[in-house]
Amino acid sequence: MGKYLIDTHVIIWFYEGDNKLPKKIRTFLEEENEKIQVSMISLWEISIKISIGKLKLKENTSTIFNNCKKYWNIKNDLTSKELQIYENLPFYHRDPFDRMLIAQAKNENMIIITKDSNFSKYNIEIMW
Repeated sequence: MGKYLIDTHVIIWFYEGDNKLPKKIRTFLEEENEKIQVSMISLWEISIKISIGKLKLKENTSTIFNNCKKYWNIKNDLTSKELQIYENLPFYHRDPFDRMLIAQAKNENMIIITKDSNFSKYNIEIMW
């Protein structure tokens, strides 16, 4: 089995205990932590949405970051190759954060854990 990258909404649903997150995904996230990565891009997106009032969570971004570090691996960097991939992605998806996650997943051949079906248009595997 390969590596997995968690989409931002999955992180939020996981920590908020949201029932939108299927039980099989929650169990996978709890049990397969060595294979799973969280991008700083997602944590940055959460922080921005909190700061502009678009998102309210039980925990602040710092706490979510520390909890993510306990469960999964944090992907801290965005490589020049990922920037090049990002630059050349077709615009099936307009969200810049999602496009960065797609570029990271393509670069490292990761499976993205997401409900967003638009990700599969980029010839990457999704899990849901």
